[in-house]
Amino acid sequence: MKRSLKLITTFYVAGFVFGLTSCGTKTEQTKNPAEGTGPVPTRIEADMDPANLKVEHPERFPLVEAGEQLSTPELNVTGLVSPDVSRQIPVPSLATGRIVEIGARLGDTVKQGQLLFKVRSTDVASAFSDYQKAVKNEQLAKLQLDRAKILFENGAAPKSAYEVAQNAEDNALVDLQTTSEHLRLLGSDLNKPSGIVEVFAPVSGVITDQQITNQAGVQALNMPAPFTISDLSSVWVVCDVYENNLSQVHLGQYADIHPTAYPERTLKARISNIGEILDPNIHTAKVRLEVPNPGLLKFGMFVTATFHADKKQTYATVPATAVLHLHDREFVYTPSANGRFKRLEVTTGPVLANNMQQVMSGLQPGTQVIANALVFQTTVEQ
Repeated sequence: MKRSLKLITTFYVAGFVFGLTSCGTKTEQTKNPAEGTGPVPTRIEADMDPANLKVEHPERFPLVEAGEQLSTPELNVTGLVSPDVSRQIPVPSLATGRIVEIGARLGDTVKQGQLLFKVRSTDVASAFSDYQKAVKNEQLAKLQLDRAKILFENGAAPKSAYEVAQNAEDNALVDLQTTSEHLRLLGSDLNKPSGIVEVFAPVSGVITDQQITNQAGVQALNMPAPFTISDLSSVWVVCDVYENNLSQVHLGQYADIHPTAYPERTLKARISNIGEILDPNIHTAKVRLEVPNPGLLKFGMFVTATFHADKKQTYATVPATAVLHLHDREFVYTPSANGRFKRLEVTTGPVLANNMQQVMSGLQPGTQVIANALVFQTTVEQ
């Protein structure tokens, strides 16, 4: 029994001494194995935030203070010139047959009443036959009406017989008018009908679509029409506006249009429609503008549309060199504590006078930034 108590006491004493030794190891400074004695120099851990950077001798990078500018917010989007569908007039063939002559081509400017094409068709012969029958039927109905009238006035025939004759004459006149109008629609002379049907331009404009060639077959009033004439005096500009920018556009609002082909020209356009359905992939809405065409705009042209807000706002301004353009994004560097610099993402606006850059968001006026962001970034990467 005494031997067991002695072993237990020895075990607890050894454990207590080991615990004290371990605690002493944690409280003592770590020894430098190379020197054998003395503490290891203190190390600063790197900031895990990649936007927080530290460089040696930060004084080498001059700082500037962001200025302040009061201006009207602008939204710039890309648009495409499109036809105004209300100003597009299809010109169908009036008869079924074969094209024998074409008087205009795609891209031509035509005047109202100008000959567009000719069609050789049997429709004229059929229509003229119907017309001649209607003429004979009307003549017979008129003769019968005159006879019934004389008999009725002399008491030799009842009134009902006269009314029947009058109704037959009225129906014959309707048929005559219908068949004659059909011939006129086909462009034929009632006295000298021709197998050639001529189709003329109903309005003035530019031929923007052509679906026929010489000797091609066509169907009467079939679509697509052989020609489409567009009035280009006014066109549409269709833009894609992102969902988070829709609050900046309103129906009836005016915008500046800058054609890519003529960057020095500025045209005025009015918003006539804002699409109710967003593109599910890129979350943009179609915004349609109506713009008078001075003769410069052509279908398919790219333009830049600039929308202006109603109220002015305050924005920061910095030297253009203070903005770093990286992977379609823009950044500036601002100083923080202990010689570190913070990278801020910003959205820039137009370039101002004296090589100054307007900052739309991400930076407040009065904030200090590195004057040359590209030099700073190059130093950090080295």
